[in-house]
Amino acid sequence: MALRIRQNRARERRESRMIFASSCVESAARKRNVSTSEMYQRMKRVGLIEGFILKCYDGLHTQSREHVTEDVLGALDIWEAKKAGQL
Repeated sequence: MALRIRQNRARERRESRMIFASSCVESAARKRNVSTSEMYQRMKRVGLIEGFILKCYDGLHTQSREHVTEDVLGALDIWEAKKAGQL
């Protein structure tokens, strides 16, 4: 029984993180006037979802949507510039 409870909690945590990541993609896409698909592909290309949004979930999810969106877009700009060798 205890194992099932721990498994359910772990699944709920994963689901919460994925919902949060999805909302980050949607908010960033809306702010930049691009499709969610395009924004997702850009973030995926540089590893932003796993490497920033999910990795920093504990701190990010306590902030306002506007603040998170600005942080995510700022990180995206920097990560894309680094990948392109511009930084």
